[in-house]
Amino acid sequence: MEKYGIGQPVRRREDVRLLTGRGRYTDDMDPPGCAQAVILRSPHAHARILSIGTEAARAAPGVLLVLTGHDAAADGIGRLPTLFDVPGKDRPLFDPKREVLQTERVRFVGDPVALIVAGTRQQALDAAELVEVEYEPLPAIVDTAGAVAQGAPAIWPECPDNTAVTWDSGRAEETDAAFARAQRAVSVDLVNNRMVANPMEPRVALGEWDAATGRYLFHGPSQGAHRIRDNLAKHAFGVPPEMIRVVSPDVGGGFGVRGKLVPENVMVLWAARRLGRPVKWLAGRTETFQSDPHGRDQVTHAEMALDGNGRCLGVRIRTIAGMGAYLQDMGPRIPTTGGARVMGTVYDVQAIHNQVRCVFTNTVPTDSFRGAGRPETAYVMERLFDKAALAFGIGRDEIRRRNYVRPEQMPYRNTVGNLIDSGDFPETQAMALRIADWHGFPARHAAARARGRLRGIGLGYFIEASGGLTSEWARLSMTPEGDAEIRVGTFSHGQGHETAFAQIVAERLGLDPEKIRFIQGDTDAVEKGTGTGGSRSSQMGGVAVLRASDAVVAKARRIAAHLLEASPEDVELENGRFRVAGTDLGLDWSRVIAAAQDPAQLPAGEAPGLDEALTYTRDTECNFPNGCHVAEVEIDPETGRVELVRYAAVDDVGKVINPMLVHGQMHGGIMTGIGQALMEEARYDPESGQFLTSTFQDYCMPRAGDACGFDLALNIVPTPTNELGVKGAGEGGACGAPPAIVSAVCDALGVAHLDMPLTPEKVWRAIRQGEAARAA
Repeated sequence: MEKYGIGQPVRRREDVRLLTGRGRYTDDMDPPGCAQAVILRSPHAHARILSIGTEAARAAPGVLLVLTGHDAAADGIGRLPTLFDVPGKDRPLFDPKREVLQTERVRFVGDPVALIVAGTRQQALDAAELVEVEYEPLPAIVDTAGAVAQGAPAIWPECPDNTAVTWDSGRAEETDAAFARAQRAVSVDLVNNRMVANPMEPRVALGEWDAATGRYLFHGPSQGAHRIRDNLAKHAFGVPPEMIRVVSPDVGGGFGVRGKLVPENVMVLWAARRLGRPVKWLAGRTETFQSDPHGRDQVTHAEMALDGNGRCLGVRIRTIAGMGAYLQDMGPRIPTTGGARVMGTVYDVQAIHNQVRCVFTNTVPTDSFRGAGRPETAYVMERLFDKAALAFGIGRDEIRRRNYVRPEQMPYRNTVGNLIDSGDFPETQAMALRIADWHGFPARHAAARARGRLRGIGLGYFIEASGGLTSEWARLSMTPEGDAEIRVGTFSHGQGHETAFAQIVAERLGLDPEKIRFIQGDTDAVEKGTGTGGSRSSQMGGVAVLRASDAVVAKARRIAAHLLEASPEDVELENGRFRVAGTDLGLDWSRVIAAAQDPAQLPAGEAPGLDEALTYTRDTECNFPNGCHVAEVEIDPETGRVELVRYAAVDDVGKVINPMLVHGQMHGGIMTGIGQALMEEARYDPESGQFLTSTFQDYCMPRAGDACGFDLALNIVPTPTNELGVKGAGEGGACGAPPAIVSAVCDALGVAHLDMPLTPEKVWRAIRQGEAARAA
């Protein structure tokens, strides 16, 4: 299995099925009698609901059910809380919890008000227009920083300052002392722009109810079926988890927003129970913009204290983070304890005082989005180091070189107590600069200038805290036909688990890959699982699959030894055949599998079958992939358009199971970062609170033409935290690309800082302002 084992660039097994139209997504499912649901959403950013009239809608052709929040309360449907507490500096976290349908007040454009179920989607859409809702508009606030201004409208009366929580990292005195002894200090004000994940597959939910058993069945895209099941059971319906089955078929992208505790998933199950037939809801693209959780949305002031040699002594960070109208799932954790796991990133600095104020605004709630707090953390540090390089008049590469945690300091405990187990940051930067031809840039700059173009180069270094939740389940079973079935609690929504996990099994068992089957995403077929997020699957699910494989092999060796009348210690598995060492005696898998099914052929004390399940639990919360990215841009001074002309990246993701998959993840992450740096921004009208960018005509997504060829490499520093030596690989580009691209644009323009997204208009205005300043 050399060509299919760990470390091989194997093409993804699932791609043929998906690319030839044989994928099966939730919207492909139409069980008999399936009704269609439409959600009536608020057209106001903030308004009091005076009345909801449903009589005309109920009488409309084809309508089967019209539900409001009053019905939800009568049926005991639970309110949806945030799932993570964040310790407050001066008071506890305020969580208003969320009704699935609003009856008293709406707090953002898109807030659900009524559910209409009909025989067809068009009938439901027509009936939705007949629901009569009387609103009393209220003042709205959509500006993140403005939410805490004196006199800002209060979104929740119980929270007049719009502050859900103020989180403090500590080390204030230590940081103050660092600034007191500093030779120089720099500061930056910056924005991490609000983004919409926009998976290719819009969100869809299909609910069914079995009156005979009292069980619910939910189909929908997710990043882990068990998480959806457990949260629906606990928070929405108040039933034991086994009373809900969740199945996630093929999923067209996740990016952190799939599988959240959201009202729409509750509604279809509730409606199916009320109606006695399946109910499906499908979001249109505009509805996706208005209902999927958003990401980022942070406004930050940061300062860095340095000694006379450009060594960082301390950092102060003050952030206002937009939560939207409700605390969504992981929302308050992302900018606070989540992102803070990598405070200081790859630099040797302990005196960091970080305060984050999580605020309510009349906008779509925010939650995890590719990187989930770590891109924002890296961006702050990288912009500060660029400012420091300017202040000292030294290269941006040199200022970083002077401040990296060095390999001999590993393992390194960072400012919040996390142990960075491995990495060679100076060497990773050196590799990236070589690939990017950093020192050859002046010649390219001069050539661009001769063509009337502005050219700039920039770099960004990041570190990830990947892995998150510390346990994962896997099961490997050999069927009587000789196939190996992998069941695992992670969930692949584009990452290639079907291929990577099969590589692990193929190497350990020596099986033909065609005889390995992959099963995921069904809570009845997979005993338990934590799902996929935070770049955790290879280091958690992969290790669980590895250990389950080893357990199957160990039992198979005992059976083979019994059949061969040898000691298990003398039996080797090589190329799919069990052999007594030093002899020609051996058995293939088919013979061992057949014996495993027959109690008469088993050693004493062995149960029939080759079927091993286990939960892998590790001692550490995370491991720490990292990387250095270098971007080069050209700018048309007449239009302000930024063109990405070169891009190099070197990532350390530990040992690599499949380099082709890793490079694919690097490409995807970089494209996410390009979107944030150059074009993507969810914008609201500051007066009315209307969502201005809820279509692809208004919200600009990166396309292939917005990128260039990527020069990628890996600096492999295996982690000692697991036996595969793997680190996360899915989110690095989203962390590395924004600071690298912003650094390059600022270099081209000769300015210290410019906020993302660097749209042509914003860049054009910066060029004109620079010209005016020089003329003055």
